[in-house]
Amino acid sequence: MRSKILALSKKEDFKNLLKKKRLSNKYVTIFFGVLDNKNSKKLNISFVAKKKIGNAVKRNKIKRRLRNIIDDVVKKISIKLNYSYLVIAKPTMLNNEYTNIKETLFQSFKKIR
Repeated sequence: MRSKILALSKKEDFKNLLKKKRLSNKYVTIFFGVLDNKNSKKLNISFVAKKKIGNAVKRNKIKRRLRNIIDDVVKKISIKLNYSYLVIAKPTMLNNEYTNIKETLFQSFKKIR
């Protein structure tokens, strides 16, 4: 399943996604929308943890958690592959349990579907 996930790479893609639809919860903000010139057979998703959250170790921990949760989401929920996603982490992710974060993200991706 891992090979079906691609990261956004171009600055224009990030800017365009920030203008599209948004969904927030207490752990993350998810921007999503249809981008041009995108491969519709792969999931196009990027994770962002701002420097305000903490040092590199903490930010990488958050991104690892998010990647792991998205792997589970892809397996259990049918996500729209024609959408591109930008997941921006909030500082509350650091102090909460993995299961709580996972449940909240599952609910958010069900709303997008």
